[in-house]
Amino acid sequence: MTANFKKIAGFMILAGLLGLTACDSSNQNAASPTTAPTVAPTEVAATAKPEVTASPAPTDAPAATAAVTNAPNTATASPQAAAKQLKELFELAKQGKVPGVEFAAHNGLIDDVKAAWGEPDLEEAAGSGIYSTYTDKHVVFGFNKGSQIYDVRSSEASLQQLTLKQIEGALGKPHEIKENGKDKIYTYEANKQYQLKFIIPESTGKVDHISVFSEQDSINNMAG
Repeated sequence: MTANFKKIAGFMILAGLLGLTACDSSNQNAASPTTAPTVAPTEVAATAKPEVTASPAPTDAPAATAAVTNAPNTATASPQAAAKQLKELFELAKQGKVPGVEFAAHNGLIDDVKAAWGEPDLEEAAGSGIYSTYTDKHVVFGFNKGSQIYDVRSSEASLQQLTLKQIEGALGKPHEIKENGKDKIYTYEANKQYQLKFIIPESTGKVDHISVFSEQDSINNMAG
């Protein structure tokens, strides 16, 4: 009995010791809770997804309007449009007029022009008459001492697109060709009263201005 009792007592002591060891281990684990590892700010920045931005347009790409604003003005009237324009000029010349101007050679007076348009920008003697220039209207009037208009000139922009080839294509060969310095003057007889003249500089090959001219009134300086 004594021996058995000692064995039982020994087992109980051993079990107690094992229990104490288990409790101490549990207490240590409870006292040291696990925490998430700290991530350094630099690591966050390194792993963050980079922001996507649109690429700027190439600096050498031409602007859309550059071709329009920088292109030279090379537009010319079609052969049909030029022929129509020239025939209209010829019909007006038969009345002593140029396009857009109501005052006619032979029938008009410079006094009426000044009453309607004011004083000219320039007035000077030339040849046997006097010439009044209205710059903004692109018109020059030649008149004699009796104030009778004998020459009406126009340098309106649309006239300056016309070429000799177009003129001859619509009106035929001129009745007369003269040279004045580096300009050539191509004259057409509109009727017995009026001549239609095209003045074309050698430098451009296009009309600089036209003239509707009443020759007899330029000679008779006291007419009117």
